[in-house]
Amino acid sequence: MKQFDILEHTADVGIVAYGKNLKEVFENAAFGMFSLMVDPDTVEEKISYELKVEDEDREGLLTEWLNELIYVSEVHEAVFKRFMITHLSERSLIAKVYGEEIDLSRHQIKTQIKACTYHELKIEKNEIWSARVILDV
Repeated sequence: MKQFDILEHTADVGIVAYGKNLKEVFENAAFGMFSLMVDPDTVEEKISYELKVEDEDREGLLTEWLNELIYVSEVHEAVFKRFMITHLSERSLIAKVYGEEIDLSRHQIKTQIKACTYHELKIEKNEIWSARVILDV
């Protein structure tokens, strides 16, 4: 199963992430978002952070998760390539993320993502789980 698809969107960019369960969808959404920022093959796992986010529902939780990753990336000038969710409920998420500080000699920044939006946000389960998010660039 593929991890994600990229959606063309007027002035923004979107992702549809897939997974066999909701945890995998959240991990693949994060991987897809960072794949838009930088080639994940150039990122090593030299640092890690444990993150905890909460929100009122799973759509809000997905948005908060991606926005927290953007925030941590900006504050620590880091990029990430592996995302391990250790706890996921309807209202909270705990994860460990792995990556490294940005090294412009190795990391070509492809897209600067400002935020994950609620615009056209959708999480659903058919044969598999999927989540659609639009990212403000």
